[in-house]
Amino acid sequence: MEKIKIMNAKFNDIINGNDLVLVDFYADWCGPCKMMSPILQEVKTNLKEAVKIIKVNVDQHQDLASHFMVRGVPTLMLFKTGKMLWRQSGVLSSKDLTDIISNHLN
Repeated sequence: MEKIKIMNAKFNDIINGNDLVLVDFYADWCGPCKMMSPILQEVKTNLKEAVKIIKVNVDQHQDLASHFMVRGVPTLMLFKTGKMLWRQSGVLSSKDLTDIISNHLN
């Protein structure tokens, strides 16, 4: 139980920072989630330090998934200073995801 509290504290510290943070809520058993991994790698390569990308396993962190009302995986959310700027479920192309994040860089 202590590990979950630490995870939640770290998660909140990360999303409340000044950086753009893309959160990927996923599950190991989810086929579309596995398709997102190389896409997220490509987005990180393209945008470098402009965005932090973190992955949250919904099975290990059900409290976070519940708090953000994640009903399906993958669910992607973009945060800055604790505010959710964007949210979408399902697989996106690298270009679409890069464009969405780029639109929030200002």
